[in-house]
Amino acid sequence: MAKETKICRNCTGSFTIEPDDAAFYARIDVPLPTLCPECRFKRRAVWRNETTLYNRACGLCNAPVISMYNPKSPYVVYCNTCWISDKWDPGSYAMDYDPERPFLEQFNALLLKVPKWATYSSPASGPNINSEYTNFAGGNKDCYLIFNSGPKNENCAYSRGLTNTQNVFDTYYGDGLERVYEGVNVQKSAGVAWSTDVSDCLDSAFLLNCSGCKDCFGCVNLRHATNCFFNEQLTAEEYRRRVDEITGSRTKIAEARRRFEELARNLPRRENSNLKSVNCIGNYLIESKDCRHSFEVAGGENLCYSFSTKWGKDNYDIAGHGRKSELLYECVGVGWSSRIWFSSSVESSHDVEYSHTVRSSQYCFGCDAVRNGEHMILNKRYTEEEYRRLREDIIGKMKAEGTYGEFFPIGMAPFGYNETVAEDNFPLSREEAVAHGYRWEENVQMTTGKETLRPEEVPDHIDDVQDSILGGVLRCAGCGRNYKVIPVELAFYRQMKLPVPAECFYCRHRARIRRRGPMEIFDSACAKCDKSIKTTYAPDRPEIVYCESCYQSEVA
Repeated sequence: MAKETKICRNCTGSFTIEPDDAAFYARIDVPLPTLCPECRFKRRAVWRNETTLYNRACGLCNAPVISMYNPKSPYVVYCNTCWISDKWDPGSYAMDYDPERPFLEQFNALLLKVPKWATYSSPASGPNINSEYTNFAGGNKDCYLIFNSGPKNENCAYSRGLTNTQNVFDTYYGDGLERVYEGVNVQKSAGVAWSTDVSDCLDSAFLLNCSGCKDCFGCVNLRHATNCFFNEQLTAEEYRRRVDEITGSRTKIAEARRRFEELARNLPRRENSNLKSVNCIGNYLIESKDCRHSFEVAGGENLCYSFSTKWGKDNYDIAGHGRKSELLYECVGVGWSSRIWFSSSVESSHDVEYSHTVRSSQYCFGCDAVRNGEHMILNKRYTEEEYRRLREDIIGKMKAEGTYGEFFPIGMAPFGYNETVAEDNFPLSREEAVAHGYRWEENVQMTTGKETLRPEEVPDHIDDVQDSILGGVLRCAGCGRNYKVIPVELAFYRQMKLPVPAECFYCRHRARIRRRGPMEIFDSACAKCDKSIKTTYAPDRPEIVYCESCYQSEVA
C-alpha cells in the first residue's frame, strides 16, 4: 500500500498517511483522519489542563477545593473525595438516545450535567498524601505543584513528569532522582542542578548530554568524568574551590549559565535525546521500540503521534498516561485499558468510545463518569443486543455527518487553549487561538500587585536569605505574578546551595519547555557526514547536530 498525502481540513497544510498508519486505522475499523497530526494534537490537548488551578467549592459537600475548572465554567465540580464516593450516581444522569439529533450534541449535553472531579488522580497509581496542589498525578506524598507525575514521588515541587523521585524541584521529565533542581530529562541521578539530558550523574551542575559523571560543573558530552569544570580536568581541590565561588549566588549562577551555553553552542549534539530506544523517530524516548513522531515516551512499542505516555503498545494519537494499554486511538489520559477510541480520562476499561472519566467499564459509548458500567450509551444501560444495535446506528449517522473517527470537536473542550498543554507545546496568541476556533480563558487565577518583596530585594546569595522570606510575597521578574517560597523549598535551596529564584513557577516551567525543545521533527543533515537525519533542531538553528553514529564516534 502506497502512502497517501492529504490536506488538513483545519489548517490546510498537507500531511502524509503512511502504509503502517492506514493498516492501523483498518485494524480498528475507523476512517482515515482528516486533520494533520499537529491539529489532532491540539484538539486533544485542550482537554488536558494540568497546571492552571483554581480555588472553588465542592458542589456536593461545599468544602473548599483546588480544581482545574475555573469557577466560572459551566460544570458542577466535586472534590475528589465526593466524586469517587457513593454519595451520587452517574446513572441518574442517563439520557435516552435521540436518533433525530446529532450524537455529539447529545453527549455534550450529558457532559454539562454530570459532575466533574476537581483534579485528576489515577487510582491505579495510589492515593496522593498531603499533595493537594497536584493534577494528573497519583501515588505522591508531600508534593506541591507537580503534574503528570507518579507514582512514588516524595517531597517534590514545581515539576512535571516525575516518577520514583525524592526532594526534586523545578524539573521536567525525570525518573529515579534525588536532590535534583532545574532538570530537563534527567534520569537516575542525584545532587544534580541546571542540567539537560543527563543520566547516572552525581553532585554536578550545568550538564548537557552527560552520563556517569560525578562532581562536574558546566560540562557537555562527557562520559564517566570527575572533577571537570567547563570540560577542563581539575584536581579535586581546585574543582571544589572554583565551584564554591559560584554556588549560592544568583548573579554568579547567571554568569556561569551564559558561559555554559556558549560552550554548548560550539560542541556537537545528538540528533535526538532518546535513550536505549530502537527504530524510533521522536524525542525523549526511553527504552522504546518502533515509535514514530512521539515525544516523552517510556517503555513504548509501536506508538505513533503520542506524547507523555508510558508502557503502551500499538497506540496512535494519545496524550498522557497510556500505562499498560494497547489499541488506543485519539485519547487523552487513558491507561490500563484496551480498545479505547476518541475518549478522555478512561482507566481499567475496554471497548469504550467517545467517553470521559470512565472507570472499570466495558462497551460504553458516549458516557461520562461511569464506574463498573457495561453496554451503556449516554450513561444508560442496555442489553448487549440493544447496545450493539444502537451503537451501529449512532456510528452510521456520525459517518454520514462526517463526525465519526476523530476526537471531540473543539467547541466541546472544557478548557481555554491557554490553560492547557496545547499552549505549552504549540503556543498561540489569543487572536490565533480564537481564529482557529479555540476558547481563550481571560480569567486565569493569579495574584498580582500584593508583593512585599520586589525581585531586586531578594538577597543574591542563599546564605543571606532569612527565614522571614517565608512570610513574604515575591513578584516574578518575568510576568509580574506574585508567588511565595514554602518551607521545604527554602530548606532545599540551603541544602543544595541554590539562590532563591527570581521568577514564578509558571515562567520557570515555560523556560524548561524551551530547553526541552519543540515537539516537532525536522528533516536535516548531520553536520559531520551530511547523512539525512530527523531531529527537533530546525535546519536554520545554530546548534551543531550530528547523526547518532558520528556523535558516538566523537563523544563516546
